[in-house]
Amino acid sequence: MQWHAQLAWLGDRVASDVLIEAEGERITRVAPGVPAPESAQRLPGLTLPGLANAHSHAFHRALRSRVQAHSGTFWTWRDQMYKIADRLDPDSYRALAAAVYAEMALAGISCVGEFHYLHHRPGGDPYDEPNAMGEALIAAAADAGIRITLLDACYLAGGIGEPLTGPQLRFGDGTAGNWARRVGSLHEETDKAGRLHARVGAAIHSVRAVPREQLGAVASWAKEHRAPLHVHLSEQPAENEACLDAYGLTPTRLLAESGALGALTTAVHATHLTEDDIGLLGTTMTGVCMCPTTERDLADGIGQARDLANAGSPICLGSDQHAVVDLFEEARAVELDERLRTRARGHWTAGELLAAATSNGHYGLGWPEAGRLEPGAYADLVTVALDTVRTAGATAGSGPDYAAEAAVFAATAADVRHVVVSGRQIVHDGRHLLIDDVPAALAAAIAAVTGDDTDTAPDPE
Repeated sequence: MQWHAQLAWLGDRVASDVLIEAEGERITRVAPGVPAPESAQRLPGLTLPGLANAHSHAFHRALRSRVQAHSGTFWTWRDQMYKIADRLDPDSYRALAAAVYAEMALAGISCVGEFHYLHHRPGGDPYDEPNAMGEALIAAAADAGIRITLLDACYLAGGIGEPLTGPQLRFGDGTAGNWARRVGSLHEETDKAGRLHARVGAAIHSVRAVPREQLGAVASWAKEHRAPLHVHLSEQPAENEACLDAYGLTPTRLLAESGALGALTTAVHATHLTEDDIGLLGTTMTGVCMCPTTERDLADGIGQARDLANAGSPICLGSDQHAVVDLFEEARAVELDERLRTRARGHWTAGELLAAATSNGHYGLGWPEAGRLEPGAYADLVTVALDTVRTAGATAGSGPDYAAEAAVFAATAADVRHVVVSGRQIVHDGRHLLIDDVPAALAAAIAAVTGDDTDTAPDPE
């Protein structure tokens, strides 16, 4: 297989006339400054490695627009999310997730980290196949043609010292030991079945949802299996206050005490941190996943991404609740939100933000061989048009000089034209090749789990 990119981002620069060759799933050659062979597929625009969406809750996509229609807080938003969670079963979840993952593919995303905690039947009884919901998500990623890291979440409590209630009962396994046995079975089955598009990792939902004495068991399972471990961290000041009141520690310090930080761990959000927290995350090389469109939609706050990166934490990106699915928007928001926080410009280069959207995200999801255009890497290609109303003129008279900046600071998901995942074309000229009508698939799947009788207005505060 051969592709000829008009321009390609090679990690440290944008190069012109780049010939990319692959055998099977892997790139074998990347050669800049080469005329296009007749056999090569032309890729006009800027070609990037596949994007990695490091934090997704697929079923939250059903909330788009509905929860933006009313005021409220993170906690009233959460109540509406629980109503959707209580309606899903393996079949409806597969249909919804496949449509959401196809939307991601159209946005240039080749790999998703699905933070999965919707495990059991309503009321908490296991399905006959205990991992039926996780299996549905793995199948949905295959339906959409992208790779997935299923981050199976341990979720045992409704808050520190509080039992699970209502829809939360679907999330719980009783103990971390029970969780480990269930996720261990899914991990083994995924390997045995040869699902090359899927890997299984672990998640601690939050220090609110996993008691102190159970945290170490989750961290130990991830270390034993060399699996990525993700955790919602300090998303809300109330979480920090509850943790300090209960344990006398910040959530970050509690995770450190439990052995949950390290290079295979990614903290999601990390919005409300102390200087000590930032130092702990950085010195342990714990990654941090920023989800700016969700953090601003829920009025969570602006995280200290630059300080975290300076301390040693690799930064990656996620679309979380999918208020929009657009990693270009997430990438530029890291810089633009930092400008609002500091009232100064120029904290991140376009290259650093592209790395957050590609190589850093893949590493945090346990796919270190992806996210780069180089021999040996997965043949994941995303081509962004440079002739749309948003991007036109960026390279006029300057060749490749400002192409990366055009992608990060001007392009949107709508400018993605071609997507190749593991050497297989998934999107051609902006059209998904596996799911014929993605908007229709989304509409049908969302209608099936919302229904006309669903009250999505938040309760008054």
